[in-house]
Amino acid sequence: MEKEENILGKEKIGKLIRKFSIPCIISLLVNSLYNIVDQIFIGRGVGYLGNGATNVVFPITVISLAFALMFGDGGAAYLSLKLGEKKKEEAEKGVGNSISLSALFSVIICVISLVFLPQLLNLFGCTDILKPFALNYGYIIAIGLPFVIIGTTLNSIIRADGSPKYAMTSMVTGAVLNIILDPIFIFVLKTGVQGAAIATVISQFVTFLINIIYIKKFKSIRLSKDKFILKLNVSKKVSTLGISSFITQMSFVLVIAFENNLLSKYGELSEYGAEIPITVLGIVMKISQILNSIIIGIAVGAQPILGYNYGAKKFDRVKQTLKLVLYLSVAISTFAFILFQTIPDKLISIFGSGDEKYMDFACLAFRTYLMLCICNGIQIPTGIFFQAIGKSIKSAGVSLSRQILFLIPAMVLLGTIFGIKGVLYSGAVADGLAFIVSTILLIIEVKNLSKQKSSKNIEVKEVESTKEIEKHIVITLAREYGSGGRYIGKLIAEKLGIKLYDKNFITKISEETGLSEDYIKENEQSRKNLANLNNGYYNGLSNVDELFIKESELIKEIANKESCVIVGRCANFILKENKDVLKIFIYSDMDSKINRANKYYGLDIKKAEKEIKRIDKLRENYCKHYVGKEWKDITNYDLCINSDLYGVEKTAEIICSIIKERYLLHV
Repeated sequence: MEKEENILGKEKIGKLIRKFSIPCIISLLVNSLYNIVDQIFIGRGVGYLGNGATNVVFPITVISLAFALMFGDGGAAYLSLKLGEKKKEEAEKGVGNSISLSALFSVIICVISLVFLPQLLNLFGCTDILKPFALNYGYIIAIGLPFVIIGTTLNSIIRADGSPKYAMTSMVTGAVLNIILDPIFIFVLKTGVQGAAIATVISQFVTFLINIIYIKKFKSIRLSKDKFILKLNVSKKVSTLGISSFITQMSFVLVIAFENNLLSKYGELSEYGAEIPITVLGIVMKISQILNSIIIGIAVGAQPILGYNYGAKKFDRVKQTLKLVLYLSVAISTFAFILFQTIPDKLISIFGSGDEKYMDFACLAFRTYLMLCICNGIQIPTGIFFQAIGKSIKSAGVSLSRQILFLIPAMVLLGTIFGIKGVLYSGAVADGLAFIVSTILLIIEVKNLSKQKSSKNIEVKEVESTKEIEKHIVITLAREYGSGGRYIGKLIAEKLGIKLYDKNFITKISEETGLSEDYIKENEQSRKNLANLNNGYYNGLSNVDELFIKESELIKEIANKESCVIVGRCANFILKENKDVLKIFIYSDMDSKINRANKYYGLDIKKAEKEIKRIDKLRENYCKHYVGKEWKDITNYDLCINSDLYGVEKTAEIICSIIKERYLLHV
């Protein structure tokens, strides 16, 4: 059977996007239904004040989702990574800790919501008129938060376990049940907003129950009771891997809080009052979220295609994929723009009727706030594109620019100048500015796609074994950049007559993954500070994760087969269970490292120190992320030596003497 990497690099782009995007779109749309169904029935059965109440309660649900996705997406990434490393027990601990964290925080958030609900509603812009409805709705919703958090956490992990259909089924079941129960509670039982909340909680409980049942059905792991015991290092790692999802959701909460408070403030000063703007704009944002769900689904489906082909240096396929994604996304956003501008009265009527002022403001809100929604067809895919190719800073900047950098300041500034209409103008302003930023960055990146970066590092020829030594030994050699560690490794290999493994890893990994050697050189053994921001939409492993797993497998295979020297790549940690492994760390003072970097790597003397610190920091991050250890911690090594003390040649001789004495070698 053809490997997935080959499929991503050879199959028709359109077919791949259909394969990956359609499930994403369905999942996101089903998720959006939960946010919208209540409002449709509440608007028709209770009136727009009921909808306004759900809008001020909604941020509490989003906060819950933020934690759920942090633990769920983080647990899913941890599961995929550890299974790739063949560390099944660690994978089980990660999933167990994810579930335990979600259970713990679900109780905390539930209690806080029940105890401080009135204060939270005030924080999210609730008015005195909306408060009775919001309290009736909010207290019941708060009771169901544990089901939301644990169920959502499990949903992400279930997908990572290779059961996306099961995860989708649980979501669809809950959404359909909510659609059935809402009219029963609201129209038949006449329970108003409380009935809508009860219907929602019942539906969430059913999804939760279906996902809980799956715990006994995991394909790749088996969870025993001890796996649910919280371990600080595991919990921290899981949370870190899911931090991108948390930030995205919390930024949305921040926007809603500012928006509702400004709508209340300036609405009171207008002919519409405070309640109509809060109600209407909440509905407008949720309808626009349906548009965004489709666009995000298309882009997320294309993410593995973009990521793989970028790593394989198949830039024509990257451009083809990006072009098709943008074409589809702009087509969707254009269609939505036409609807918002031509029939806003019909769209708002889905959520019930109101007086003349209500309808007037609804039409104004759709046409003004979403005036430049076409821009979403560029901005959203651009953020996910940068995420796919590992550009974490650009990805975060593009993704968060609209919400944090532009929308909130625009709401405050324009609201001060133009009142309630200024708050509506802010939507178009934020869309326009985010579009400009993302377009500029995208154009620059596309132009640079075909530029190849050449390695400046001095070439060290790999050493072939010239004779057999009588004992099996493996030397792992970690080193600071510019310390001469790589050359020391070469000398040790020559003196002992064993093979040196360093850059020959790159060719082997390239053959196995299909990723280009240039890409591997640029991305192995390093991890940027903001790299975890790239985990937000990935359902599987990124290219860099795959590199670590493949290199780990190769290191274990080589170490078990022959005596050798292995340079870098966290080999000392990967081989921690192996016997006959000598773990060495080479360091040096900064002046010496600067001189070597200048002499052998061609670095400018004035810039060398900054570059040395940058590269060593990337190595530290890499080690911390993948093996959970401190790179420079001396307790992780058998021998730490300053290469300046005797020079690189003498250092190599000393190390060889130690090896010969320890292993009683006669070389």
